[in-house]
Amino acid sequence: MDLHWLKPLLGRPSPFTTVYLDATRAGATGDAEALERWKAVRRSLERDGAPAGVLDQIADVVSRPTGVRGPHGRVVVADAGAVVVDRVLAEPPAQSHAVFGPAPALLPAVRAADETVTYLLVEVDRNGADLTWAAGGTVRTEGGPEIETVDGGHDDVHKTREGGLDRRSQTRAEDSWERNAEAVAAVLDKRVAERSPDLVLVTGDVRAVSLVCEAVGQHTRELLVEVPGGGRGEGVNRGSFGAKVTETLAGFRERRRHAVLDRFREAQGRGGGAVTALDDVIEVLRRGQVSELVLHVDALTSGLAERTLWVGPEPLQVATSAADLSSIGVTGEAREMDANVALVRAALGQDAGLTFAEDGTVDLVDGIGAVLRWSDDSTPSESVPTQSADQARLRTVV
Repeated sequence: MDLHWLKPLLGRPSPFTTVYLDATRAGATGDAEALERWKAVRRSLERDGAPAGVLDQIADVVSRPTGVRGPHGRVVVADAGAVVVDRVLAEPPAQSHAVFGPAPALLPAVRAADETVTYLLVEVDRNGADLTWAAGGTVRTEGGPEIETVDGGHDDVHKTREGGLDRRSQTRAEDSWERNAEAVAAVLDKRVAERSPDLVLVTGDVRAVSLVCEAVGQHTRELLVEVPGGGRGEGVNRGSFGAKVTETLAGFRERRRHAVLDRFREAQGRGGGAVTALDDVIEVLRRGQVSELVLHVDALTSGLAERTLWVGPEPLQVATSAADLSSIGVTGEAREMDANVALVRAALGQDAGLTFAEDGTVDLVDGIGAVLRWSDDSTPSESVPTQSADQARLRTVV
C-alpha cells in the first residue's frame, strides 16, 4: 500500500493533533450529528492541552462535507500550527476519538487506508462515455463525484434493417462506433497517465465496451476490469451494479495484498530479499533497503503496540535504545516514540509501502517483516540467524 499521502507529516513541528471521526452524514440530521461528534472530540482535546488555534482550524476543516456518500470516516492530522493531512477513510471508526501528543497516531489511519482503492469508472455507450473518479481517500469538499463526459463526435450509430442502403448504413454505424471508442480510449489513456488510478472499471454497452478495451494503450489495458450491469442510460439497477463494483474492489485489495505477501514468502524461501524480527527490520530500515513493510494485523493492539523505539531528527534514524541510536552517530535530538509510529515514519522516509498480514499468511517474528529493494553481504539473512536476532529466530513466530 502506498503511503505517499502521509509524507507531508515528515519534518513537521510537534506536538501533533490526530483526529478520527465518523464523517457519515445521513438524512436531514446528518450535519448536526457530525458536528456533535466533533464537539465531543474537541472537548477531550482541550482537556489534553491541544492549542485552541489548531482546534479552530480542524473545526473549519471537518465542518465541510467530504463529498462521499454512505458510511465513511475521516482522519485529520495537524502539527503545532496547521492542518497537514485530511483524508477520507473507507470505514468510520467504531468511536470518534483523537490523540494529542509528540507524534501523530498514524497506524489506525494506515490500517483503514489499506481498504482504499483509487479507481476510474467508465460508463460507455456507442456515442461516448462518462468517466467518474473515485479517488480513494481524497476529500471533495465541493461535493459530489468528479465526472467527465467524453463525446465521440460520430453520431451515425444506428443500423437500419430495411432498404437498399442497408449494408452501407451498417458500415457507417460500425465505423462511428469504432471512432467514438477510439476517442474514449484516447481520453482514458491520458487520464491514466496523469493520475495513476489503481483500477479502471469499464461497463455499459457490450459492443462499445469491447471496442474501448481494444483501443486503449497497454498501460491502461493492464488496469482494466469489465464490470457488467452498468451504463449511461436509464434502467440501470444501481444497487445491483454497486454491489458488483464493491465485489470487484474487494478482489483487487486481496490481490494487492497477496502479491506483496507472495513476494515476502518467496524471498524468505530463497534466504534473501526479505527479513523478519524487529531488530533485523530496524537494520534494513536504517539502510534504506525496504520496499514494503509487512505488519501483522494485530500490530494495532498487541506486540508492537506495546513497544517504544528511539528516533533521531531524520526518519531513518531509528533504534531500540538511546545507546543504540548514539552508536549509529545520532548526536542531536533523540526521543522515544511508539514503535508503530517510528516504523511507519522510517518507511515513509524511504518511500516504502505497507501491507498487513492475517494469521497464517506469512511467518513473522515479532509481528513484523520487510520485503527488500536490494541486499548485500551485510544484510540480515533469513537463511542463517544474525547477531541482531539469534534469539528471535527461536521465539514464537506470529
